[in-house]
Amino acid sequence: MEPILVTGAAGGPQGGTGRRVTEALRAGDHPVRAFVRADDARAAELRELGAEVVVGDLREIGTVAPALRGIRRAYFTYPVTAGMLDAAAVFAAAAHESALERVVAVSQLGSDPAAGTPHMRRHWVAEQVLDRAGIGAVHLRAAVFFENLRVVVEHCGELALPLGSPDTVLPLIAAADVAAVGTALLLAPGPVDPVYWLAGEITTAGRAAEAFGVRYVDVDPDRWRQTATDLYRDEVVVDHLADLWKLFAAIGSGHSLYQVTDSIRHFTGRPPHTLREYLASVP
Repeated sequence: MEPILVTGAAGGPQGGTGRRVTEALRAGDHPVRAFVRADDARAAELRELGAEVVVGDLREIGTVAPALRGIRRAYFTYPVTAGMLDAAAVFAAAAHESALERVVAVSQLGSDPAAGTPHMRRHWVAEQVLDRAGIGAVHLRAAVFFENLRVVVEHCGELALPLGSPDTVLPLIAAADVAAVGTALLLAPGPVDPVYWLAGEITTAGRAAEAFGVRYVDVDPDRWRQTATDLYRDEVVVDHLADLWKLFAAIGSGHSLYQVTDSIRHFTGRPPHTLREYLASVP
């Protein structure tokens, strides 16, 4: 049985879907080649799961091409930081040469050339690069992870975001549901769709705060940016989230993309996790 390559396998604070996919595949005794950035304690944990660990930089063809040898299916995810388009281009070129037959790639709900934020537009470009490589690209256009809100609440003690009214609508999803759909698509034997929109709960800023048991506070965008700079210490993350919150505030009461999608139930046989269910599962 050929291994499945999983990028982002070490996991991280932005949802860690690569780690979740790795764990799910290994739980089913599927061979996994786990691509990680550093050979650290998390890599050691992956080896304990039985995964083959490859250390490298997704922006570097010299490590990506060898990692794809003998691979027919792969999971591609890249954190919100600099280099996403470089990584997509490198992966597409190497995957084309290795005759990859399917790559399941994490994108964003609003990915579009006319999307409301630069990072969403970059994701659309990344989708095009993967599509044109002829590697069976499947794009998971995911809503905002519950984990993104949790980071804010843990740092601030309240849901402090520049979203304007507490009635501003938010499309959300559990990272676990994104990973579950991704895992199912990696294992699906027949044809699949090229794009899946993934949203698990549509709620408001006020109701989201209630789920966390805190109050929602609308903060000045400049003040939020200062807080986010201390919290994330990454200019790309700060810029993306600042743009995203501004977009949600401008949309206000909803958008045609704001709907719970049936893909999660279709692939998992259960409804998507709610924010309250997610919080109840967090240690």
